Amino acid sequence: MDVIRSSASDLLGALRSGQLSSEAVMEATLARITAVNPELNAIVALRSAEELMAEARAADAVAPEARGALHGLPIAIKDLESIAGVPTTMGSPLFADFVPDKDSLLPSRLRAAGAILIGKTNVPEFGIGSHTFNPVYGATGNPYAPALSCGGSSGGAAVALATGMTALADGSDEMGSLRNPAAWNNVYGFRPTWGTVPLDPERELFLHQLATLGPMGRSPADIGIMLDVIAGSDARVPLSVNVPKASPVSPADLKGVRIGWLGDWGGAYAMESGILELCESGLRVLETLGAAVEPVPAPMDAAAIWEAWLDLRSWGKAGSLEPLLRQNRSALKDTAIWEIERGLGLSAMDVHRASVKRSNWYKRSVELFDEFDALVLPSAQVWPFDVNVPYPKEIAGRSMDTYHRWMEVTIPIGLIGLPSLAVPAGFGPQGVPMGFQIFGPRGGDAALLALGEAYHQATTWPQRHPAM
Repeated sequence: MDVIRSSASDLLGALRSGQLSSEAVMEATLARITAVNPELNAIVALRSAEELMAEARAADAVAPEARGALHGLPIAIKDLESIAGVPTTMGSPLFADFVPDKDSLLPSRLRAAGAILIGKTNVPEFGIGSHTFNPVYGATGNPYAPALSCGGSSGGAAVALATGMTALADGSDEMGSLRNPAAWNNVYGFRPTWGTVPLDPERELFLHQLATLGPMGRSPADIGIMLDVIAGSDARVPLSVNVPKASPVSPADLKGVRIGWLGDWGGAYAMESGILELCESGLRVLETLGAAVEPVPAPMDAAAIWEAWLDLRSWGKAGSLEPLLRQNRSALKDTAIWEIERGLGLSAMDVHRASVKRSNWYKRSVELFDEFDALVLPSAQVWPFDVNVPYPKEIAGRSMDTYHRWMEVTIPIGLIGLPSLAVPAGFGPQGVPMGFQIFGPRGGDAALLALGEAYHQATTWPQRHPAM
């Protein structure tokens, strides 16, 4: 059995049956990391091989009836979450030496399910920006073209998946951070309905509802396994919810399924050449499976959605990072400073008006889902760019007025907490991947994964892995 290329589903099945040992999986995982990580820099703060091999042997000694859903599987955690005894830097020099003494909520759930937490995956500083680079660990390269960006902020996670360094990965998503790196690395990323995967209870618990945690995998079926482990309410997190189990994920019958194609939102979103066409080729696959795909005119003013997003995001960043600005301004990157200062300049009524716009868009989305089972947008507006460029400043001749405007296509989903599955769509002229986002109504997570699994079995894009 090829440990590096097998699905998480197959690996876990082999571990349960005794066909594979956790020791053998760990040995293959560490060998793969040694072979490809030096060039790509996806996994950081890797624990010692001696510790990890000892944990794997201990996992093999656990009685079968005491094993959890992820028992014996190596997983690296996004470096915005804490693992006890492992550096949690968030890509910031302010936290370069911070070693927590306990797991945050998501890693604790993975550990309780039997996963072996091997280290971290690289992120942008504080997760700000959809391009993975920071002053602590440096940049992460794209496995299909290492001189190009892998996306972000879950960039290290996506690269680890694409190259077989891990079979599953966690991520977080505020402005496409599970979706843009999935597109650029030819894997799947899933942003669950907001509240499905609770944020860590050490954070503010009521006001900020943009970011969520979620799983990444090489198939929707693999994502369903991890989602069942990390999802579910926590009494300490008041807006968290319980949802039905997602796994096992079976491919949906798409006959009669109605899918709306939003394209570039009526021209509101600048797109580099070839992206819309590649996404439309993926939509034709859905049509061959029986779905009815229809173009949808822009359902709401894109400017109103953007304005709401901009204020709510800056308000949230100011809330979480303002103490660091006072502590050591010079240690923060310019985009973080911009967000904090912008957030500090907002009034309570500014935030209220932003939330009214958000509410209006949510109500409009409910109307759309009366007509369509799912909607589709591209996962990114540009192809992977030079790894040394902080962010694109123009798209197809249109200037970007902020450091993150080039990812505007992701915000209609994140602004109102809808579930979204980022799926691969193939490769562009330069041989780099791209994908699209399939999103649905609140609570429609399982249906999206089933739709995605039908698409996956018809395409198997992630099995066309990078040549390394």
